[in-house]
Parts: sequence; structure tokens; C-alpha cells
Amino acid sequence: MGNLFGRKRRSRVTEQDRAVLQQRDKLRQYQKRLSLSLERERALARQLLKDGKKEKAMLLLKKKRYQEQLLDKTENQISNLERMVQDIEFTQIEMKVIEGLKIGNECLNKMHQVMSIEEVERIIGETQDAVEYQRQIDELLAGSLTEEDEDAILEELNAITQEQLELPEVPSEPLPEKIPEVSPIKNRPKAELVAAS
Repeated sequence: MGNLFGRKRRSRVTEQDRAVLQQRDKLRQYQKRLSLSLERERALARQLLKDGKKEKAMLLLKKKRYQEQLLDKTENQISNLERMVQDIEFTQIEMKVIEGLKIGNECLNKMHQVMSIEEVERIIGETQDAVEYQRQIDELLAGSLTEEDEDAILEELNAITQEQLELPEVPSEPLPEKIPEVSPIKNRPKAELVAAS
């Protein structure tokens, strides 16, 4: 079911990666063989010592020591290969970044060719001229009103302002000229007068 909808999945492992990984795997296999060989030779050296064959045991231990050095060299080579893989990956990333920068620079150059500094200055100048021209038109229109027009505008403004104010209605009957004074004592009921004294 790996080919869902007929689309093959592309491997991200390149030929260079495969070659490096194969070398690493070969070195690891060699390392395992050496480790097994070292264990056998150590056991054999013990047996030779038990049998009283000290010189053969010594020769076997020298061979074992040499193989241990080979094992260390193999470990260093594996480490170098892994570092190389990381360097290759980082270099590939750097190449993609550089390619992206190159494409970006090309786009900027094309845009600069379309819009030169002179072109931008010309557009800004035209815009400022158009704004100044519109301001002059506005001044001419504002100055073309006569005094009658100004008075009509002010009257309309006052009318709108008066409409917005809600004043109470003024009574239509004339107001009495003098309000009769009422004596507080005369108009009181007798019960209130008795209670007040």
C-alpha cells in the first residue's frame, strides 16, 4: 500500500549518502569481526598460559594489541564518516539557502529595473502636483461664493440649530400684570391657626 494513488515516494537519500552509509556499515561489520577475534585470542592466550606456552601466549597478545589499535582506528574512521555525512547535509542546506538568496536577488533586480529611483521620484512629484492642483480648485470653489450665499448658509445653519433645540411652548394668553399677594394668615383654616399659636 506504499503507492497510494499511484504516486511513488521519493527517497531523500542521495547516491553520496548511500556510498557513505555503506562504508560506515562495512566498517561496523569489520569492527564486530575484530571484537569477536579479540575475545577468542584472549581466551586462547589464557589457555596457552595454562599449558605453559608463555612465548606463544605473548605473541598472541601482541597480535591482539595490534588488532585493538585497528579497532580504535576503525572507530575514528566511523566517526569521520558520520561527521562527513553531517557536513554534506549542512552543505546541501547552505546550497539551498544560497539558491534562495540568488532567486531573491534576481527578483529584486527585476523589480528595480521596472521601478528605478527616477521613476519613483517622478511618481511622487506627479502626486504632489495633483494634490496642489486639487487644493487650488478647492480654494477657487470656496472663494466663488457671494455674500448672499454666505448669508443663506448662515441662516440655514441657524435654522438647523434651532430645530435641534427643544424649547417649551410659550403660552398664547397674556400674563397678568400684577400677581395678587396672598396673606399666609388669612387663607389658612382656623384649625391650622389654633395649632400654630
